[in-house]
Amino acid sequence: MKTLLLVDGSSYLYRAFHAMPDLRSPQGEPTGAIQGVLNMLRRLRADYPADYSACVFDAKGKTFRDDWYPEYKAHRPPMPDDLRAQIEPLHELVAAAGWNILMVDGVEADDVIGTLARQASRNGARCIISTGDKDLTQLVDERVLWVNTMSEEKLDIAGVTAKFGVPPERIVDYLALVGDTVDNVPGVNKCGPKTAVKWLAEYGTLDNLIAHVAEVKGAVGDNLRSALEWLPLGKQLVTVKCDVPLDKHFDELVAPAPDTEKLKAMYERFGFRSLMRELTGDAPAKKERASVTVDQRQFEQAELPSTVNDTSNYTAILTEAQLDAWLEKLMAAPLVSLDTETTGLDGMTAQLVGISFSIEVHQAAYLPLAHHYPGAPDQLGREHALKKLKHWLESDKHKKLGQNLKYDQHIFANHGIAFAGIAEDTLLQSYVLESHKPHEMGNLALRHLGLSTVSYTDVVGKGAKQIGFEQVDLETATKYAAEDADITLQLHQTLSPQLQGRLAEVYRDIEMPVREVLFKMERNGVLIDSTMLGRQSHELGEKIMAIEKQAYELAGQPFNLASPKQLQEILFDKLGIPSKKKTATGSRSTDEEVLQELALDYPLPKIILEHRGMAKLKSTYTDKLPLSVNRATGRVHTSYSQAVAVTGRLASNDPNLQNIPIRTPEGRRIREAFIAPQGSRILSADYSQIELRIMAHLSGDEGLLKAFAAGEDIHRATAAEVFNVALDAVSSEQRRYAKVINFGLIYGMSAFGLASQLNIENSAAKQYIDLYFARYPGVKHYMDGTREQAKAQGFVETWFGRRLWLPEINGANGMRRQAAERAAINAPMQGTAADLIKLAMIAVQDWLEKEKLQTKLIMQVHDELVLEVPQGELALVKEKVRELMCNVAELKVPLEVGLGEGGNWDEAH
Repeated sequence: MKTLLLVDGSSYLYRAFHAMPDLRSPQGEPTGAIQGVLNMLRRLRADYPADYSACVFDAKGKTFRDDWYPEYKAHRPPMPDDLRAQIEPLHELVAAAGWNILMVDGVEADDVIGTLARQASRNGARCIISTGDKDLTQLVDERVLWVNTMSEEKLDIAGVTAKFGVPPERIVDYLALVGDTVDNVPGVNKCGPKTAVKWLAEYGTLDNLIAHVAEVKGAVGDNLRSALEWLPLGKQLVTVKCDVPLDKHFDELVAPAPDTEKLKAMYERFGFRSLMRELTGDAPAKKERASVTVDQRQFEQAELPSTVNDTSNYTAILTEAQLDAWLEKLMAAPLVSLDTETTGLDGMTAQLVGISFSIEVHQAAYLPLAHHYPGAPDQLGREHALKKLKHWLESDKHKKLGQNLKYDQHIFANHGIAFAGIAEDTLLQSYVLESHKPHEMGNLALRHLGLSTVSYTDVVGKGAKQIGFEQVDLETATKYAAEDADITLQLHQTLSPQLQGRLAEVYRDIEMPVREVLFKMERNGVLIDSTMLGRQSHELGEKIMAIEKQAYELAGQPFNLASPKQLQEILFDKLGIPSKKKTATGSRSTDEEVLQELALDYPLPKIILEHRGMAKLKSTYTDKLPLSVNRATGRVHTSYSQAVAVTGRLASNDPNLQNIPIRTPEGRRIREAFIAPQGSRILSADYSQIELRIMAHLSGDEGLLKAFAAGEDIHRATAAEVFNVALDAVSSEQRRYAKVINFGLIYGMSAFGLASQLNIENSAAKQYIDLYFARYPGVKHYMDGTREQAKAQGFVETWFGRRLWLPEINGANGMRRQAAERAAINAPMQGTAADLIKLAMIAVQDWLEKEKLQTKLIMQVHDELVLEVPQGELALVKEKVRELMCNVAELKVPLEVGLGEGGNWDEAH
């Protein structure tokens, strides 16, 4: 049987770019993606000999799917310049290496692959599709095999059915239901794989499901009915076209002979020494490659020391003698890399399954403590082992290294161990060096070490088949866990030397100390009045019902307020309200922006907005917050992520306590449920107009400095300058305009944006901006200088030296470049504000511990610190917290802090 090998070149190009380190040619050209794809193609050709072959890439420009749905793939991030620069050279090299290259205008690579695969199958040939794109599994049949060379996964008909729960011919229906966030195909809201498989098992096809949609009950049924208008288009978008007109039939795709001279020239240009040696016959004999079971990554770089980490010196600690020997090593080592394996991801509740250690590169050990599965070997008892390790774990003199050690610190705390001696954290090292890039260990290993690592899901599986780590066999667990400790040590040795100058200060003086504060703040938690939230939820439910009744009366009939289709019919057909805009699918929009505009003239849209707001409050906060209460502590323990926002801001997760709404009375009431225990008070300490003060400091503008030094209302002072009136003659409207201008310019707002905010003409908005800059010339000078500096060096800095990278600042895309220029203005202010609040947290926590007070930091919300203060400490804490926050840094303008106290968080505002 003849064989056709089809490679999804576009898929591998993107994956190689993100997987490979930042490799460069002797001339400084990016080469990582090129090398990755070339190595993958070489291996494919060796593993899958074929009579016919082609590497298929997406052509430039729009496709027919963009015409159907303009929002298709619209949310994908812009292509990095370094990736774009590698596309044409890669095409040349792939062709020179003896591959047919196919690109067809107006369609995607998937459609070309689909057409050729169908040709081959119908003509009795075997077809192998090499890709990581799950959409192409719809092409699998008796002669078509789907191969993911990244994971070494091969799917035939049975494989597709086992993986997705539906056969290949139902993949299109499945994808239409679950959607595709990468391609911006919405699907049915909250319809996950399980629901989609259940529906297709019951109804057979999407068309039959739609025909019986009335039978589907519950909220997910309502979601399905709401998606009826969209689903036909969604199905079209995910269907691979198999009848694309092509210049060549599949059996004409015989591989051309390699162009050796072209390859030599290009290998020389890009500095591909190993490939050159192989081409010219000077390469040494290849060693037999060890079998690797997970994520081998075809994007292998021959110039790097290794692509698969050396795990030959990993051991499991199973006996008392082995533990004693390793404990002796730990006590003597100047720095130990450590990692924990646990029963879950919640730091407050997860229990230890094992601990791994590494002292030297490529040498590591795993101490299993709680693995239980049939045939599991005997292990040292967890309590016994921890008792022996307790002194070392709690010793501040014995230095430890890890990746996100705040989590491990929680785990040890769950077992009564006060983990100490935390000296280095590779997560934070990476974050300080490259805040704009991912910081997950596997990604870091590829980027900085050129190494493939075992991923967590490789070990425990995914979805319904996922097992707990305690069920992982010891051989696999040892390799995975020991590698974590080993790779962390290798990363530290690579990243730490790069932390020089002010970056080292940001890491040592801000990120590492605030990591400890965050651990303690998370541990403290926040006391929640669940009963109050229950009452609020009930009240919101009653208000929602009352609003629905009002809506029915205004509409003249009952209808589902959450259904866009029914809302369209009521508003635009029955009531005759003019439609303002269309959705991407051509239907009349009922989004928030449209409803807000209509609410100015019609009562029903206003009612709908109220309904949506209250429904969100109920579902997101009053119903869910009580479910987040820790049973053991009676408190909510959020987790603060340090390494997320590029500006240095913290992010609150599980639950997010930084987005509690405050614009409506109902929203503000939610804060009433954040309470102080009996005998204590909630204290809120909030920096006043911090970013405007930072703007005054960074720009050095005399007018702004003078206004802040005099303690003037800055918005009133700005209004007086811009409108040329006396300070006491500024009207409330003028102050409002000035406030929008002040904050708008911080975020790089244009005249058009200001006009939209103030509902005025563009010319008037431009005049206000010109007047502002005329009165505050230092601000204009600072903004212009910052933009130029960002273009010259690719980043801006906070006052404390944190680097805020702007990859698109010199990009070819005008819109993205302008967005980067706006970010260049705002990032130093937002980043400096983030640094200030972190320094304030460190200062406050240090003082509380030094004075041995019972007061606790319990929350951080952007520019605000929230504390739980015993009544007897309140006066002292209020005075000292204000002093510490105001003096945490010496700026050209005074820092001001607003204080409020109360029995709950709302009263403290």
